[in-house]
Parts: sequence; structure tokens; C-alpha cells
Amino acid sequence: MAPTFHEGELDREDVQALLSLHFAAMRSHSPPDACHVLPAAALRQPSITFFSGRGAGELLGIGALKELDPFNGEIKSMRTAPTALGQGVGRLLLGRIVEEARRRGYRHLSLETGSGPEFTAALRLYEGAGFRPCAPFGGYLDTPFTRVLSLDL
Repeated sequence: MAPTFHEGELDREDVQALLSLHFAAMRSHSPPDACHVLPAAALRQPSITFFSGRGAGELLGIGALKELDPFNGEIKSMRTAPTALGQGVGRLLLGRIVEEARRRGYRHLSLETGSGPEFTAALRLYEGAGFRPCAPFGGYLDTPFTRVLSLDL
């Protein structure tokens, strides 16, 4: 069964738990000068639309779309629930975010992530969806750890 996607849900306990897991993992696997993970409270910005994916009521994954300007968006806080790894949730959630970016008329969708073994699956997901390396944007620095990708819409 394909997940259903919901906007908001930041106050749900399971969402908060997955965001806490994501925040802790990003902080532990990223150098301090290259860690840009947002705490849960920062995802409440008006420029950010937060998505959750559920199957049979169970939280399967989360992700967010940040509007950088009327033509450009950024993916933030993508994470699949540990119980749903390997089931294609990330691909479906990414598809939902890309669909929303296109609906808004964005020309580009970008993201910043890390490198190393902990980021291999994410990089494979993004590259498989057509994201390509690009120059840093939005104040991100070009570090040996940082990977910046963009998709032309």
C-alpha cells in the first residue's frame, strides 16, 4: 500500500520522535561547520511546508519543502522511519515534494546533505531522481563534507 501524505503534523508524538532521531543523527555524523539540520521548532517557519507519509496510520517518513524565493525551493529534513527502511518510502516522499515544487512553479529544487557512509542511501536517492551537483546556495559553504545538489524542474 502506498503511503498517504499529510501536511503539518509537527505536533504529533511520532513525528517529534522521528525529528529528534533525525536531528541527533545529523549532529553525530556531520562536522559542526557543515551541519545544517533544523530543529523541529524551525520547521514551523511560514516558508516551510512539512510533510509526513503514513501507511495504515503508522509514520513512514518525513520531509519538508522550503521556499527560497518564488522560483526556487529547498528540501529539508528528509528521513524514513527505521521500521520503513528499504520500502521505497524515501522515493515516494521525494516524489511528493518534487510534485509540490512543480505545482508552485519553482524552476529549481535544491538540497544540501553530507557525505560518508551515513549519507550513501540519501545521495543514491537524490541522484536517482535526477539531482545533480551544483554550487552552494543560501549561505552553505563548500566543504569537503558537504554535497549540494539541484534538480531543474
